[in-house]
Amino acid sequence: MANRHLARSTVLQTLYEWDFSGQKINPDEIMHRNTAEFAPDAQCGGFMKALLNGVISKQKDLDNVITSAAPEWPIEKISVMDRNILRIGLYELLFADREQVPPKVAINEAIELAKKFGGETSGKFVNGVLGAVYKEMGEPGKDEKSAPKKPATLENHVGAVVFANHEKEIYVALVHDVFGHWTLTKGKIESGEKEEEAIVREAKEELGVDIKVKSELGENSYETYHPEKGRLKKHIKYFLAESPFEELTLENKEKKGGLDDVKWFKLSEILDLNFYDDILPIITKAINLLVKS
Repeated sequence: MANRHLARSTVLQTLYEWDFSGQKINPDEIMHRNTAEFAPDAQCGGFMKALLNGVISKQKDLDNVITSAAPEWPIEKISVMDRNILRIGLYELLFADREQVPPKVAINEAIELAKKFGGETSGKFVNGVLGAVYKEMGEPGKDEKSAPKKPATLENHVGAVVFANHEKEIYVALVHDVFGHWTLTKGKIESGEKEEEAIVREAKEELGVDIKVKSELGENSYETYHPEKGRLKKHIKYFLAESPFEELTLENKEKKGGLDDVKWFKLSEILDLNFYDDILPIITKAINLLVKS
């Protein structure tokens, strides 16, 4: 909608001035002036105010996501214009009402702002950061139960609870995402791969270790939305797998843009961590099997 695009442009100009001043000027005063100058007839006053206040209130969280998704670009090194475009895009992607602002709209609108107001490479940069966040860990709609408007495309994935024995203790390897959750190593089954081959590859990419699959743990599915592919239904089959107790490294960090850490945990530490709800039953089953073994 043209009015919404104009509204986002006005919010961006306001955030730019506010940020450029060292965040010392009252953003509401800047917004009032910019609205009168650039969007006097816009019918989106409530939308603009909510977007401006939302971005400012969530700035710390948004900047943490940007830093994790683009670690080679510290927030202070990103141009004032580009970092505020990213803040708007991420806020709408992560916190907006998806009935009003679908993920594809949030990403595309941010890219258009970058092309219009940013530098020569701003569009690609914004697309890369938002795409990495969305595809790796954002996945809006994952926990929603509403019926899809169109049939979802099925994607088969594999995941694993990877464990190791060390000094009479059992450890589990977990990866950490940019949204503050510890989760399991997992990924899509590539063309021609068998399930066990796929999880061996994924574990090497995400953890940097070689694993041996021991048994199956279970399966789950959820629906999500991809800005290019549309609605997706991801079906994940989980395995219990063993590896040597070696240093863990994110071997393919560029590909795994939504992940920022990997670590071994003792079994006694596991259940105190912040997990996604759909992962807990898989981890609980794995712990029970490991304790009995």
